[in-house]
Parts: sequence; C-alpha cells; structure tokens
Amino acid sequence: MNVLVLCTGNSCRSILGEATFNHLAPAGWHAVSAGSKPAGYVHPRSLALLAREGISTEGYHSKSWDSLPVTPDIVITVCGSAAGETCPAYLGPVLRAHWGVKDPAHATGTEEEIDAAFMHAYRVLRARIEAFFALPLEQLVNNPIRLKAELDRIGTLLP
Repeated sequence: MNVLVLCTGNSCRSILGEATFNHLAPAGWHAVSAGSKPAGYVHPRSLALLAREGISTEGYHSKSWDSLPVTPDIVITVCGSAAGETCPAYLGPVLRAHWGVKDPAHATGTEEEIDAAFMHAYRVLRARIEAFFALPLEQLVNNPIRLKAELDRIGTLLP
C-alpha cells in the first residue's frame, strides 16, 4: 500500500510524515510525500529533528505531486487548514483523509520556541502514524468505509 503525505510546500510536515511513516512501517507499506507548490528544499530543522529521533533523512527532498514515483492508495493531507491554509485537493480514485498540523516553518520566537513548534508537529504526526499502524490493517484494507472512518478519527488525535 502506498500512502501520499501531501501539503503545499513539501518542506516540513509532509517530509516529517513521510520519513516517520517509512521508519515505522511494516512490510508492504510505503509513504511518499509531495507538495502542490513545492518549496524546492527540505527545511533544515525538519532534517535535524529527524536525525535526532534516529530516523534516516537520506533521499528525502521537496517534490511536486506532478512527479510521484507511485500511484497512492491513500492520500493524507497535513495542511493546517485551521490557520486558513489552503490544502491541495488530490484528484483520483484514492482514499483521502486530513490530518491537519500547524506549519512549523511559520513559527516565530526564540530558537527554543521554533524548535518546539517543529517538535510539536513531529509528535502529532508520529502519534497519528503509530495509531494508524496499531489498526488491524489486514482487515481494513478490504473495508474502505471502515478504513476511512479510522483515518478520519486518527486525524483528530493529539499526543
């Protein structure tokens, strides 16, 4: 199963989600990330945070949803729509869910406050990904209505 973690810039949240998903994924599950308007770089704080968490950063780069290496089965948008951010709408026959996370790239304040914003985004995404992998995925893959309900429920979880 291929999961697309999608946002606008593909420099922070979607990269954190992709890397964490792949780090925790059982055999047969794989994530890619992309953006509708990719920034063209991965935010250095995202890479540093992943490295501190023991998650490989090799090969991750900001990319467009126009050049995906696989066709996704599931699309998870991670835009912080509560802040008025526009989330890209992926068109195609896929299961969709929204796991909104505030964009740490826009955090301001001290270095510690900005790092805390990145850590918060990571913790939210990790908690949701862990909840996803705790599901009986073998059963849910063949029950898209129930899987969609679980994905939507997970999108409300906070660490």
